[in-house]
Amino acid sequence: MADIANQPAAEEAPPAAAHDDAPPAALLEFMVTQWAPKTGLPPALEDGASFAARRAALSALFPGDVLVVPTGLEKTRANDTAYRFRPGSDFYYLTGNLEPDGVLVLTPRGAEHDALLYVEPNPGKTDATFFTDRVKGELWVGARLGVEESAARFGIAARGLPDLLDDLRVLNREDQSRPFRLLRGLDPRLEAMLPVQEERDAALGAALSELRLIKDATEIAELQRAIDITQRGFEDVVRALPTSTTERWIEGVFNLRARVEGNDVGYNTIAAAGAHACTLHWTANDGPLRAGDLLLLDAGVETQSLYTADVTRTIPIGGRFSPEQRAIYALVLEAQNAGFAACRQGNDFMEPNRAAMHVLAHGLERLGILPTSAHEALADTNQFYKRYSLHNVSHMLGLDVHDCAQARRETYKYGKLAAGMVLTVEPGLYLQPDDLTVPPAYRGIGVRIEDDVLVTVDGCRVLSAALPRELDAVEAWMSDLWGAR
Repeated sequence: MADIANQPAAEEAPPAAAHDDAPPAALLEFMVTQWAPKTGLPPALEDGASFAARRAALSALFPGDVLVVPTGLEKTRANDTAYRFRPGSDFYYLTGNLEPDGVLVLTPRGAEHDALLYVEPNPGKTDATFFTDRVKGELWVGARLGVEESAARFGIAARGLPDLLDDLRVLNREDQSRPFRLLRGLDPRLEAMLPVQEERDAALGAALSELRLIKDATEIAELQRAIDITQRGFEDVVRALPTSTTERWIEGVFNLRARVEGNDVGYNTIAAAGAHACTLHWTANDGPLRAGDLLLLDAGVETQSLYTADVTRTIPIGGRFSPEQRAIYALVLEAQNAGFAACRQGNDFMEPNRAAMHVLAHGLERLGILPTSAHEALADTNQFYKRYSLHNVSHMLGLDVHDCAQARRETYKYGKLAAGMVLTVEPGLYLQPDDLTVPPAYRGIGVRIEDDVLVTVDGCRVLSAALPRELDAVEAWMSDLWGAR
């Protein structure tokens, strides 16, 4: 990282960090002159109408309440080094704004709300902060849009962040003449200022999650784009596999695609070889690749619009499944197909899971792995199959890999599937290497197959169907990609 060149100290501008020197007054004066003026405003968002419709839908749920939705602040990784900023999902869902620190405030006006977006001002290069502020200065981290530019870009009236706390002080009055709701967990500035109202604030978070359960056409298109890029990332991995030596190599290959074509990975890539695949969320990725083992790759690209894919394929590192690997894989594939068939509008959200677990339990009985009958294992009072398949097969997908997490259980887990919902179907079997209930030939095999599914009016559409799943198709796909190297 660059540092300001050593200069004689000046009392007017104290150092920003222990290793900085303060610029002298002459430099300050020189730096803020002779800059070309800014020209023009940024174009409006192409899909601005979608964001406006979402704000209107939220407004209708809370008439008369001031709604405060922050995006969050940059978080420190170490000392003065920050993590790469990722906007709050709900804030982005309502605004399309990717910058840190912003706050959306919806203020009642009759039966509707007026939207006001608070953003970091951009005073330009005639203000010394453009080079003296290492946290937000334009010379250090790039230019912020600014107030007028944000209003033009997002189609929302905007003010500078310095006005925010003054404008919200009325919400902290004891008489509570302006009832409000705050989306908590994102911005400690606001949380320190506004009193906690657990039920009211939680209801705002739940409402936003429940609005996001049904994806509009823009969101579905973005999810498909994320999945298409993810497919190319999986192809990259297969091409690199013959010369790759470690799980971390695989992670790096996939993550390169995520950064080149997308914003980032949507979650930490799981590149689990051999028995590591029996750890559900293996992200250490520090193991070797061996020709006779399987590689479980659970990975997804997040697009610049923040929508993420979530796909898993389990592939033979050497290009061919062993008989034991084929048996376990075939059973997981059969369970996934049963899950797809249950992804229908009007079905319970848990129906794909019940269908998949029924298949897995009976298959485990056939293979001599389950020490009881499938009927006994499936009983709610037993659930013995979970020794080999702990997780449910579905979660919602969208701006977050585990999307809509604050929705009420009766609306999500115990709700009904509806057209426009996007969810995963991801059965898996994980036969631990030290599990004495498992025949030795199967120990250490972990298989998960995961696809992203859109519920439609007449069934479902597998958005990630272009990635092969069938045993022979997977082997042929790998062979074709290796031949094309």
